[in-house]
Amino acid sequence: MPCGYLNRFLSLALLTLCCALAACSPRQLIVQGVGDALASQGQAQEEDLELAREASAFYLKLSESLLREAPGQLKLAESVAAGFTQYAYAFVAFEAEKLAAQDAKKAHQLDQRARRLYLRAHRHAMTALEQAQPGFAQALAQPDPKRWPRITPAQAGLAYWGSASWGAYIALSKDDPEVVADLPLAVRLAGLAWQVAPDFGDGALASLMGNFEAARAGGSRQQAARYFDQAIAASAGQSAGPYVAKAETLALPDGDRPAFEALLQQALAASAQRRDLSNQVMQQRAQWLLETAADLF
Repeated sequence: MPCGYLNRFLSLALLTLCCALAACSPRQLIVQGVGDALASQGQAQEEDLELAREASAFYLKLSESLLREAPGQLKLAESVAAGFTQYAYAFVAFEAEKLAAQDAKKAHQLDQRARRLYLRAHRHAMTALEQAQPGFAQALAQPDPKRWPRITPAQAGLAYWGSASWGAYIALSKDDPEVVADLPLAVRLAGLAWQVAPDFGDGALASLMGNFEAARAGGSRQQAARYFDQAIAASAGQSAGPYVAKAETLALPDGDRPAFEALLQQALAASAQRRDLSNQVMQQRAQWLLETAADLF
């Protein structure tokens, strides 16, 4: 989650200003340097959820502005795509879910905002991939697998966040057949990342593959379970996300409440072992799902 930036912003801004005034570097080099610093800050861990929420909007706007100046900066593009996706999931879409039963109108408004944020993240990722490989989107849409694009391990993060944000956007657009029709392309994009970096994100990519496997037409629930188990193993059981994903994607549709609750309890235990931001988000979600289980089954 993009945070941890504010505590270094003043020194970073001062350094940039001094370089500019001294004409020590061309403008593009300055933009590149600041972009690198922002990208690294976007990857910093922050366990305080409220602090992350307060810092995220400023960080994302600044990073997005710099990305327009240097669209080929892959790490910054990855950080921006990740930031918008995570912000939408943790602070917008989740709020919509919690409000749905009490205030349907407000929940719908939040869902629409989340959709826009997910689409924004997806476009940033795809623009960067297109910049690195002109014709990327067109090649991705080809029916012949031999004509699909290839990515490098350095681009796996972009492909991951591009597909994750795409899948989330599709999930909130079930009343739009044209958007839903893009699900195979989102799955394909995740598959490109899987080919070169299956362990990406401490199991996050494996978990995404599990979600997609369960959602796609003709998908195998057994294979989806294997993906989730691989995600759990990749994080040594210390990431709450795969447990929550497996509970919602497999146990809930199966009507298996004991398995559902057991997986969520494992998610809570994992979040207690490693208190990073992702686990804090998933801890809140797991707790909420446990509290509302009677309404789900």
